[in-house]
Amino acid sequence: MDAKRALDDLLAGRLEPGVFRWGPPASFDWIERAERAGLRVFRLDGHAAKGKESFLRMCAEAFQFPDWFGNNWDALEDCLTDLSWAPGRKGYLVGYEAWAELAAADQGSFRTALDVFAEAVESWRDSDSPMTVLLIGDGGGEAAAVPELA
Repeated sequence: MDAKRALDDLLAGRLEPGVFRWGPPASFDWIERAERAGLRVFRLDGHAAKGKESFLRMCAEAFQFPDWFGNNWDALEDCLTDLSWAPGRKGYLVGYEAWAELAAADQGSFRTALDVFAEAVESWRDSDSPMTVLLIGDGGGEAAAVPELA
């Protein structure tokens, strides 16, 4: 299955939500496609996230966390399983680009981030607003165990 079709299947509900690795074709507007399907999209640009603090700061900005966000892993999980300030009509799609930056620089933080994403996806699974997280682009290491969407 190609990357476009895999995303279409996910957006149409033919694939279960989850945390996936995904390599979109060049110049493919996955954000517009997901928004047209009614999902609330969050884009994480991981180029500057090379450790826990910078990763949490990136998340706080991208998800527009409330002031009470505590800049720690527990607070990240609490916010991702709440999102009351950012309602999603038909669900949430998190696209984490350049995730390999964190994976290469701080494997422990990357592992923890994956665990938090998996918990958030699970908490939304049976709701009217399921969440999927896509690790966009190439990379290896810790992400090798993450299933590929396609």
